[in-house]
Amino acid sequence: MNFGYREVCLDHDTGPRHPESADRLRAIRRGLAEYHGVEYVAAGDADEELICKVHDPDYVEEIKAFCQEGGGNWDADTVAVEDTWKAALASAGLAEWAALSALDGDDGRETPFALGRPPGHHAVADDAMGFCFVDNAVVAAQSALDEGADGVAIFDWDVHHGNGTQDICYDRDDIFYASIHEEGLYPGTGEVDETGTGDGAMRTLNVPYDPGADTVDYLAAVDELIAPEIESFDPDLLLVSAGFDAHRHDPISRMRVSSEGYGLLTQRMRDLTDRCDAGLGFVLEGGYSLDTLTDSLTTVHEVFDGYQPSQPDGSVSEDARDVLDALVDQGFGST
Repeated sequence: MNFGYREVCLDHDTGPRHPESADRLRAIRRGLAEYHGVEYVAAGDADEELICKVHDPDYVEEIKAFCQEGGGNWDADTVAVEDTWKAALASAGLAEWAALSALDGDDGRETPFALGRPPGHHAVADDAMGFCFVDNAVVAAQSALDEGADGVAIFDWDVHHGNGTQDICYDRDDIFYASIHEEGLYPGTGEVDETGTGDGAMRTLNVPYDPGADTVDYLAAVDELIAPEIESFDPDLLLVSAGFDAHRHDPISRMRVSSEGYGLLTQRMRDLTDRCDAGLGFVLEGGYSLDTLTDSLTTVHEVFDGYQPSQPDGSVSEDARDVLDALVDQGFGST
């Protein structure tokens, strides 16, 4: 894979005990150092005009001023310093690079993965929250649409629901958003009946699994619902909001996805984009155990180098099956 990375993303200093720290990127870089042929791309900043197509311009000016004045606690979870806005522009720019590279045909061992921070999928149109200031994936999708893509799909496998991505895209027909997340976890959104409105009706697909869902449950959601719906949408680009905090050893969730599971999800996305003749790019979101974050992300990388992850044993849990059946009742899975 090709990885987008900028040193300025390390300058977003969240403090010594914050889970979303610069050590996440440092750990990933150490893990990738073991592989030959890894390429890093220092993409430019996202243009503020582009960001203002996704976020309210008044909010953009407010958060810029907040950082210029030294930052502080935006809310209980979301911390900024003077360099945070610079890091946010870089992180969004890396996501934009991943989208446009994938749209331009970079695939296989050149598949792009944006290693930016702060992450993005909780940032709503007019507010920062959940460690996020700019919704990187939606900025990237908007750039692809501006460059001529007819439709973009975003699959969010972070353990938290991407309320920001949903909020921004909820009434749009040119972006399909699908999320698997832990029911009841922050921010408490993403129910099965949240399916979009207006032009965006049935363009949002939420799979809110109970705590304890494992790799088998995740693969069932993809195979039975998410992949068929995205294939029916027929996007020119698929972006993965790639958080690794549904890992069974992540400290802030109770899901049971394995590192091999992330490799299998990656295989599914690669096969899906082959069927759709679409580009595929990845944008980093969460993941707060440095070891499992690194292990999972390098497994994703290895898939594009020929690695075949092990298929898990077991069957879909009853709780997961209930969620999938509820989504069928909403009208998904009939395409």
